Amino acid sequence: MAAPWLGLLGLNLLLSFENIWPTPAIKPDHRISAELVLAWSFLLLWVGLGKGVSARAVRWISIGFVVLVIGRYFEVTVPALFGRGVNLYWDGQQLPRLIWTGIQGAPWWATALIAAGVPALLFGLYRAVRWCWSQVVGHCLGWALKRRWTWGLSLALVGVSVANFLGVQATWPFVSKPVVPTYARQATLLGTALLPGALERVLPASPRFDTAPIALKQADVNLIFLESYGAVVFDNPQVAQALAPSHRRLAESIQASGLHAVAGFVRSATFGGASELAHLSVLSGIDLSDPLVHDLLLTSKRPTLVSWFKQYGYHTVGVYPALSWDWDERKFYGFDQFIDGRDLKYQGPKLGYWWTPDQFTMIRIDELAPAKGAARPRFLMFPTITTHIPFAPVPPLAKDRVKLLSDTPFEPEEAARAMAEPVDWLKLGINFQRIIAYQNEWLSWYFEQARESIKKRPAVFILIGDHQPSSVVSGEGAPWDVPVYILSADADLLAGFRKLGFTSGLIPARPVLGGMDDFTRMLETVFTGRSLQ
Repeated sequence: MAAPWLGLLGLNLLLSFENIWPTPAIKPDHRISAELVLAWSFLLLWVGLGKGVSARAVRWISIGFVVLVIGRYFEVTVPALFGRGVNLYWDGQQLPRLIWTGIQGAPWWATALIAAGVPALLFGLYRAVRWCWSQVVGHCLGWALKRRWTWGLSLALVGVSVANFLGVQATWPFVSKPVVPTYARQATLLGTALLPGALERVLPASPRFDTAPIALKQADVNLIFLESYGAVVFDNPQVAQALAPSHRRLAESIQASGLHAVAGFVRSATFGGASELAHLSVLSGIDLSDPLVHDLLLTSKRPTLVSWFKQYGYHTVGVYPALSWDWDERKFYGFDQFIDGRDLKYQGPKLGYWWTPDQFTMIRIDELAPAKGAARPRFLMFPTITTHIPFAPVPPLAKDRVKLLSDTPFEPEEAARAMAEPVDWLKLGINFQRIIAYQNEWLSWYFEQARESIKKRPAVFILIGDHQPSSVVSGEGAPWDVPVYILSADADLLAGFRKLGFTSGLIPARPVLGGMDDFTRMLETVFTGRSLQ
């Protein structure tokens, strides 16, 4: 009698496994599968009503189950390898290229082995699943029908599974994430993206982006997203007090460079993670707090700040230090120059999970995409990464620009001390304060050493938090607000932002000025000169 129950256990393992991060490998998980519970309960009811389950039905059940297993594999593996969830619109375009790239240069026998091995693996999976279901249908259901307690247990498991489908977090330790909603979401995504006219009916209106940004007077624009820099840095008195010295130094460095600042709060499109929702909300001027709207936008040809600046003569540059793989979605963004973590070629010590220090990246940008002389003005987008959770270890602060770009950017003792620092998930609050202070320090250093270049070539800096840190740091029920700073030497330009509610300095004041999509429209209003009229 053990074989039938091993079959049921095998089916559960096939829909509850987890990824071994950050590899394509998987490992078993102890949680139950919601889909298996619902299938078991339906069959139990079906057989209890005197109905039979034919061999043909078992075959179709097995095929459908294999589809779910494949979906489960991609659901848990894609985030580990690519830092995001499954997106069939983009992954479907990328898969043929990945396969073609993978077989280039490989011996013919390796290609043949893979070509034969994949179908064999799928067939073997199908046979194993079919055997498991045959055991369940042939033995387990009949045994369970003779024992009333199994009906009560099955009903309880159905309740827990339905709650899991509805997103009840209390079920997460016991029930694995279901796969069916992933397929439903992908069907919605593909249907909306590919059906004529469906996309325009779903997406909100974009900003106009039809007038030249004449108020900028050809100044470079640097849009820098500060990872995990949320309103908690001012709302929490303890955090605000701890960061006050570094905020003062940053304000002094900005002023010494010839720039002035205005500040405000805006509402992020996300909280604690999923930074891309914030990035693209600002670039597009569309509220992307719904991740599905974000994914749908990526399938469109809507205008963004990137296309707007490019249209009016700017050289557009996107710098993504967190990426170390081919990112197909960058086609939507349309940067003239795209720089990822591989292009940066950081040679220093790898500090923690996010091992390329933002201080290094900011200087390396000027080498890879210099803004100098009579060249076209530059629009730069740079999402920082060092202040990402778990906020440790804190990199040393380099003092020398040339040394920073070498393979020994830090003093050996400082580097060794930082590399020896453990990641302590129980001290996220203290580490958050330390890493934000580091961010303020390296920004202060940057504005100090870039003083002469800023005076020679006008530039506008937009520093904006992407989202609040996790609730462990920001607190229960914290708002989704983030600080935003506009830095410029142009008094008239900053006056335009003050008219819209911004205040002078680096200490933002409430009320919140709107969402990130509203902030994009503010940028368009001021940069085109409409706010000055």
